[in-house]
Amino acid sequence: MPTDIIMPQMGESIFEGTLTKWLKKPGDKVQRDEPLFEISTDKVDAEIPAPASGVLKEVKVKEGTTVQVNTVVGVIDGEGTAAAAPPSAQPANPEPAKAASAASTNGPSRPPAAPQADGSDETETESAPAAQASQSSNVTEISRGEAERVRSSPLVRKIAKENNVDLGQVPGTGMAGRITKEDILGFIQKYPAGAPQAPAQTARPAAAPSAPAAQMAAAPAPALPAPTPGEVVPMTKMRSIIAQRMIESKHTSAHVHTVFKVDMTRIVKLRDRERSKFEARNGVKLTYMPFIGRAVVAGIKQMPIVNSSVEGDSIRYHKNVNIGIAVALDWGLIVPVVKQAEERSFVGLQRAINDVAERARGKKLLPDEVQGGTFTITNPGIFGPQFGTPIIMQPQVAILGMGGLFKEPVVITDKEGNDLIAIRSIIRLTLGYDHRIIDGADADKFMVAVRSYLENWSEDIG
Repeated sequence: MPTDIIMPQMGESIFEGTLTKWLKKPGDKVQRDEPLFEISTDKVDAEIPAPASGVLKEVKVKEGTTVQVNTVVGVIDGEGTAAAAPPSAQPANPEPAKAASAASTNGPSRPPAAPQADGSDETETESAPAAQASQSSNVTEISRGEAERVRSSPLVRKIAKENNVDLGQVPGTGMAGRITKEDILGFIQKYPAGAPQAPAQTARPAAAPSAPAAQMAAAPAPALPAPTPGEVVPMTKMRSIIAQRMIESKHTSAHVHTVFKVDMTRIVKLRDRERSKFEARNGVKLTYMPFIGRAVVAGIKQMPIVNSSVEGDSIRYHKNVNIGIAVALDWGLIVPVVKQAEERSFVGLQRAINDVAERARGKKLLPDEVQGGTFTITNPGIFGPQFGTPIIMQPQVAILGMGGLFKEPVVITDKEGNDLIAIRSIIRLTLGYDHRIIDGADADKFMVAVRSYLENWSEDIG
């Protein structure tokens, strides 16, 4: 019995979506709830599972097409009724060489130039290939049942086979742990053939190596070419939405920025001293972001105007502090929201930040999780800038940008009143605020409260 594949409605305010990628091609078998295609809306990117088991009989909507919700985008035939792909159907995956090239623009990881505060340097590292197969021809010759267990597409399995990678060692970031093209290419780049094994704390059980080092080194890493100079590449749906939202914000809010230097030495020493114990006790990485988040909550208590929004000729003061955490993705930027941050403990805030950041990178966020923010924190400092001037997320009226964390010589005064030069850990925090309702004095009072909370940190981190 044929089953229609429908463009889902990912939220009450979402009326259309762009089908960005088919994960199967006509004629492929699919399992119910297995990721079938990817969509992009004005709120979130997501993988959509198959509504039934069977064979993908027909693709009605091509990749890159925007359609209304509830549109039929394809058809699944019941099991045992496999049909050949119709001539007009578009394949789910591009040619392998083009696919690898496209994914490679998203593959390289970006090394931080300074201690990271958004958790991206603190997330679980990918498991290293603890074992390499002795023959490249059978490294990924896995049964269909095993392929479904590790959840990977034919293209992923082909790339893995060509590069002697055991898919059982590759962490999957797709829905239900599916291994995406970006996962396999990033894994190969991070652990090329012949690289030393990862540390013992890998996420998966390690097997004994069975190939000589010389043989492993012979397998070439995949080429990761950059876009061709002079090439015109259309914007993705997410990129075009980001462009539209940023222009709308600049046209809406009267942007002003103020920059404060903050001495983070006390917090840096605390984190270095308590980091391993904190992580062992709570099972979550300790980053700088919850320190900043707690300081923001303290600042808002003193200056609630920064946690408000403009409604016509009125100002709405929000009851809760819903902090948006800007997460840089290889394909764009998204701002998931940690709701009711003022009610969370330090550990609870750290857990929530890590959770939304990881699920943002895995395309597992729900539309509601990127809505309702009242104040945003963004951390370009992971790449090493002194500071930036971020654009406000509408309808919010303020955004805090974190610069890099650097050791710098600073003049301090001791108890006797003598001036001394000391090496301190300094970060520059930038507040972007809407001058329609926030005056400079109020913005600076907020920043003074944030700075004081951080420099005089006394809270138990749990």
